[in-house]
Amino acid sequence: MDVLLVGSDCELMRALINKLNKEGHRANILTGNKNQIGVYKNSYEKYRFPYDSDCLKEVFDSVRPKVTIFLGAHDLNFDWSDARKESVRYLTALQNIMTSYTSVKQGRFIYLSSEEVYSQSYPNDIAEEEPTSAISFRSVAIAQGEEACLNYKHTMGLNTVVLRLDHMYAMPEKSTAENSNLNDHNLCAKMAIEAIRTGHIQANGNKHFSLLHVDDAVEAIYKIVSADQIKEQLYNISSGELSNEMDLARIVQREIGDGASITDNTVGNVIRVVLSNRKFASEFGLTIFHHVGTEMEKIAGYVKKHSADFADLGEMGSMATNITIRQRLRVVFYAVIPFMETLIFFIPFFMLNNRVVGSTYFAKLDFYLLYVLLFAIVHGQQQATFAAVLAVCGYVFRQTYQRTGLEVLLDYNTYVWVAQLFILGLVVGYMKDRLKVIQNENKNEVQYMEHQLGDIQDINTSNVRLKNMLEVQLINQNDSFGKIYEITSSLDQYEPSEVLFYAAEILAKLVDSKDVAIYTVANRSYARLFSATSPKARELGNSIEYPKLTDMYESIKEKRVFINRSMDEQYPLMADAIYAEDEMQLILMVWGIPWERMTLSQANMLVIIGYLIQNAVIRANRYLEALEKERYMEGTRVLETEAFVSLVRAYLSARNKGLTECTVLQLTYKDVDLEKAGTDLSKLIRQSDYLGEMPDGYLYVLLSNTSTHDAEFVLKRFANAGYHSMIREDLDIYE
Repeated sequence: MDVLLVGSDCELMRALINKLNKEGHRANILTGNKNQIGVYKNSYEKYRFPYDSDCLKEVFDSVRPKVTIFLGAHDLNFDWSDARKESVRYLTALQNIMTSYTSVKQGRFIYLSSEEVYSQSYPNDIAEEEPTSAISFRSVAIAQGEEACLNYKHTMGLNTVVLRLDHMYAMPEKSTAENSNLNDHNLCAKMAIEAIRTGHIQANGNKHFSLLHVDDAVEAIYKIVSADQIKEQLYNISSGELSNEMDLARIVQREIGDGASITDNTVGNVIRVVLSNRKFASEFGLTIFHHVGTEMEKIAGYVKKHSADFADLGEMGSMATNITIRQRLRVVFYAVIPFMETLIFFIPFFMLNNRVVGSTYFAKLDFYLLYVLLFAIVHGQQQATFAAVLAVCGYVFRQTYQRTGLEVLLDYNTYVWVAQLFILGLVVGYMKDRLKVIQNENKNEVQYMEHQLGDIQDINTSNVRLKNMLEVQLINQNDSFGKIYEITSSLDQYEPSEVLFYAAEILAKLVDSKDVAIYTVANRSYARLFSATSPKARELGNSIEYPKLTDMYESIKEKRVFINRSMDEQYPLMADAIYAEDEMQLILMVWGIPWERMTLSQANMLVIIGYLIQNAVIRANRYLEALEKERYMEGTRVLETEAFVSLVRAYLSARNKGLTECTVLQLTYKDVDLEKAGTDLSKLIRQSDYLGEMPDGYLYVLLSNTSTHDAEFVLKRFANAGYHSMIREDLDIYE
């Protein structure tokens, strides 16, 4: 199953990727950031596009995920230092993701929220029906994200789910984005790092909450991912273990040592925010493996051990401040440059204008007008206006050499010249600005199209790579359908009596295990071992009362693959049953599988292999049934010579390959009444044993799944019935 994870590289993202890989799913990543940040190790495919990219629809079309998980409140792509601005970007990003998701119109969309949507104190655990009480920009944005997802369900019928994770925490990691903001939303890590950096631990004894470890959160999320149907749209996920800041602070102080002191900030009334997980637990079940007391000790110990690394991160805030100041100074500097340039160039033009006064050749040349037009053409309307103001000042100043200032101001020609200067300057400047706007628009459009083309090329390259990968997997990989069919179809080359022996060998090859057994179901209570590939696979014995293997029986009875997750030694690690017309015929058992391969993917592969083996077995059985009358001597249960020789050859060949145990008995005299002997001896052997005549004329008995030692009991039983026999080990000539 393809799953699309949307969000930054963080502890939650890495845990989700690992869980999906373990269960045999493909984790595709939409990073939400164009920059090459984050490794996303073990992910199937990465799409490095920002949330506002127009290519999100193409990403969804390319992946076509069965499940989409948006990290939401836990996505580190959002910097909430400017919460007002970031809340708008957050909701815009979610809207673009949801719109792209609707274009695919398939799969389930999971939005990860948090307890932050509640800002008040609640005396009891908060149920899903409780209205949100968000007040900060961040919490309001998260709550509005919940409403948006739920509205898509109501208005468009989409399969959307909201999961609120209650005070999630994890082990902090060095040199990650999670530590750059002091783990503001990872309380356990924040308190430990604060103790290292400042020597003080701020704690409010009146704050009560429930902490949820990231691994427990991922297990709960996966239940929603793998569920066929869900009853609700909104679930709370919480550990249900009540804690408060003062208790956590004491644990940190104990682990850090005397270098840390607790600052008691206990003020006001009790603040209690604990989500109720009752609805989720009743529908899916919820097991908490990580308890806050133990985990807090580990976190504090880890931070103490790597105190130098975590302490260095405290300098990042001042570094960021210095960078911001330099950036602002650079902006101011580049804004002032055109004005300085206009002012400096005014000086030579002022001097030139003064020099040409009274000149025969240049008296009619207006250097001030040229000056204004020059800056209007180069810089546009703004600098043209500033240059015109300087030119007017220079003109008035030069006229005061011969006239008074009042005379200059009362001169009609002065206003005509000024009007001419401003009109020409503003018109040319406006044309320059418009031309620049058009050029920028064209440039932006070209850049946008180039960006779109680059994104499409990235997606296409990814698709081609995946296509080639899947082609190779389909043809060459051991777990591909093509390879499975190629191997299982090799059963057709064997004789009908040999099929089940080599089915065990082929099953062992496909599941990559040396320990495989196939049991044939004799009746509703017992199954008998037909073939096994190792002594380990024979541990349950030659005959088992399979309904007493309760856990396994309950699974295979429902036609589901049994997976021994409890590692109970009395069960195989995996088992599946093969049915014919709703009757259980065979039980496939597998041992020796590594824990990490006991996944849903492996279980599905076992089912497919079982169906393919079933086809070969059914064909073999139908063939033998069709030849039933021809195989037995008339009126007896004794096999004809040719049929019996073929059967003995198959058993001896399988025994030599370690696939089964068998023993051949020979009656010590030839002249026997075959009908009477067949009737008498059939009562003394099992249904899985066979009677037949060899070319030498003697009557033989083939005891399946019987060692030489066990055959001694059959010899005594025959002797008591008046039939003397012996064990034959020298029948290689019949192979």
